Amino acid sequence: MRKVILAAAAMGLLSSTAWAGDVRIMWYSDGVEGQVFHDLIDRFMKDNPDIRVTIDDVAYGTIKDQLPVQLAAGNGPDIARVTALKALSQYWLDMTPYLKDADFWVRNYGDQADWMRPDGSQAITGFMTQITLTGGFANQTLFEQAGVPLPDAKASWSDWAAAARKVADNQKVPYAIALDRSGHRLTGPALSYGGNYIGADGKPAPVDAGTKAFITDFVAWNNDGTASKDVYVSAAGTTYRAAAEDFINGQLVYYYSGSWQVPNFAAKIGNAFDWVATGNPCGPAACTGMPGGAGLVAIKATKNPEEVAKVMDYLASTPVAKEFAERTLFLPANKEVIAGGLDFKTDDPQVKAALDAFVAATTTTSPEALKLPGWKWSDTLYGALVTRVSQAVAGEISLEDAFARIDSDVAAKVAEAQ
Repeated sequence: MRKVILAAAAMGLLSSTAWAGDVRIMWYSDGVEGQVFHDLIDRFMKDNPDIRVTIDDVAYGTIKDQLPVQLAAGNGPDIARVTALKALSQYWLDMTPYLKDADFWVRNYGDQADWMRPDGSQAITGFMTQITLTGGFANQTLFEQAGVPLPDAKASWSDWAAAARKVADNQKVPYAIALDRSGHRLTGPALSYGGNYIGADGKPAPVDAGTKAFITDFVAWNNDGTASKDVYVSAAGTTYRAAAEDFINGQLVYYYSGSWQVPNFAAKIGNAFDWVATGNPCGPAACTGMPGGAGLVAIKATKNPEEVAKVMDYLASTPVAKEFAERTLFLPANKEVIAGGLDFKTDDPQVKAALDAFVAATTTTSPEALKLPGWKWSDTLYGALVTRVSQAVAGEISLEDAFARIDSDVAAKVAEAQ
């Protein structure tokens, strides 16, 4: 019966739980966190035999592209792990009436609560499974073999591009730098160059000089071979494409992604080469990354809100959140966990150093970057940005045309929402 439920869920045929007491979770993984999550849920079900939890393990693309369609049609799971927190918040359940201790949630997860609820609401809809920050990774072994020093903490994007290009040329490595194919990943650098997406009226502002300056540099790096052009031209529309495997395979000198890659690198790189987290390269305005993360949210259409809240209370509890963070090597959101300290389950000094580097990098996060996770138009901007920048990288449109189309794409979405 479990296999039948999973198959039906994968095809989007179940609008909610199959019968009373069941809770269905749609989950995606970047690294090892899925295994940890399954362990925790198995433990929950042993202690709560009246609640059966089904986990649908899906690709991130399913979360990004298919889940919104299911939600709009009144279908979907009871709980989902998502990154489009604000944009889809009208579909999230306010768990407040069903939680064991709502004040616990406010105390420990309140700082990010507005990221995942409609503007003006005080709803408790979920919690962040981890807090993330974008940032860079360097293949330290390649730098050492090439005799090129690692740029320092105040180095600019141009400094990193130039240094990585020297290393790639010297070591005959295919790619000097790469950024994930993601509007979110383009945003930290754009803000560092002085960009700002939010207009005075709270709506999206036209593409400004700072954003244009970074995108101009980025497209130039793709055209002159400094950046891995394949990442941006190998997919269409808003499709996500990471460059993690290139870095893991030693084919990339400098990789701009984020803290969620640390456990992935720990598992897959091992002792193949030395790598370091570098923080965020600087622009004229800042040296900022983009905060964010994945949230576990309850779905409003569930038929079993009490059972959903019980599962969520368990997963958000301090002991469980602590274990999840320590085993997954994720930065936790729970304040009690942070205050109590963490014993990350790794013997790899590179991993511990990387996690420390990301914690340090949070101190340079700009005010503009901190506003975006809770801004309702962030995903609209990210989608337009990655689509049009990719077309410019591919040579399909000019830079000026790309900037104009970003503005028109966003304006159309804003008008559509009114």
